[in-house]
Amino acid sequence: MKIISINAGSSSLKFSLFEMNNEEVIASGLFERIGIDGSKYTIKFNGEKVSQEVDLPSHVDAVNILLDKLTDLGIISSLDEIHGVGHRIVQGKDVFKESVIVTDDVMEKLDAIKGFAPLHNPANMLGIEAFRKVLPNTPMVAVFDTAFHQTMDEATYLYPVPYSWYKDYGVRKYGAHGTSHRYIAESVKQILGKEEYRLISCHIGNGGSITAIKDGKCVDTSMGFTPLAGIMMGTRSGDIDPSIIPYVMEQEGKNASEIIDDLNKQSGLLGMSEYSSDMRDILERCDEHDEKAIVARDKYVRRVVDYIAQYYVLLGGADVIAFTAGVGENSIPVRRQICEELACLGIKLDLDKNNVRGEVVKISTDDSAVIVYVIPTDEELMIARDTLHLINR
Repeated sequence: MKIISINAGSSSLKFSLFEMNNEEVIASGLFERIGIDGSKYTIKFNGEKVSQEVDLPSHVDAVNILLDKLTDLGIISSLDEIHGVGHRIVQGKDVFKESVIVTDDVMEKLDAIKGFAPLHNPANMLGIEAFRKVLPNTPMVAVFDTAFHQTMDEATYLYPVPYSWYKDYGVRKYGAHGTSHRYIAESVKQILGKEEYRLISCHIGNGGSITAIKDGKCVDTSMGFTPLAGIMMGTRSGDIDPSIIPYVMEQEGKNASEIIDDLNKQSGLLGMSEYSSDMRDILERCDEHDEKAIVARDKYVRRVVDYIAQYYVLLGGADVIAFTAGVGENSIPVRRQICEELACLGIKLDLDKNNVRGEVVKISTDDSAVIVYVIPTDEELMIARDTLHLINR
């Protein structure tokens, strides 16, 4: 049975086609610059890569070309082989607590909450609408980044602000990266071979979040009302004193939206280093004794450590700390520095085992008080699994 996982942006469409009998990716690719000059697609399959510049006026055009190419290239024999399409949706608010089959009612509810993720949800909906038009009889499933975090209790997801802000405007912690954290939780459950466990999942890449998980359920997470909250990231500030915003508005003559844009796009590693948002670039500069890069790296590590330590206490200890996403899976020195700063919790890193990128590996010593793993995430597979589950149900 074949399932397509879709991640649609405002001008892009990323896909993975799975054979679910063995959960193998049989094709993947990207359609980019949709509705913009210079649009093109790339499809990877069977060790090959096909790329071509092509006119893509809309997402529907991208979907039509994608499906044509899947058959033309012999990846599938007919569209009847596609049994379902799963779509990533960034924000489900507290309306969607789990993945759902897409219906007209679901689309109406998505439209009503699109303002909670104005840069992402409308684009995600474009992908759904395009596939519903081209494959009207194929089941569509919406998978929400926020759904995994709906198990947080009120004392966790409510902010210490006037309650009317929550009641009237929906101001609360929603979190993000939930599909990734859920994948890590399921992987750890399988590795440990037991239902009860305490996990601190560290999804750290250009964006990043830390999540406290008990027995497979989210207890708390670092991102909040938006993905701007939490740890320092590539270009996002993470948590700051909110009084900074009106102060800098007055100093620079900017409005609130412009300052929020600075906090989202000009801060984090980029803002502190004044050089790059990419941890690889920062580490190269650190090796050259660049003072700003060193401070940026150390601040990044410290913010991750702060949240791990906070969640260690919240969970009453931890059985596993798992690193995932771009930095977590690939940055050997950052993982080392984080674990060294957590040594007071009895965490011990095996330096040889830590010398790994993009593989499932236990990197802690046998006598470490907490097991530490590197686990590559797979959000596309989680989307495909949910899609299969719902269409079979």
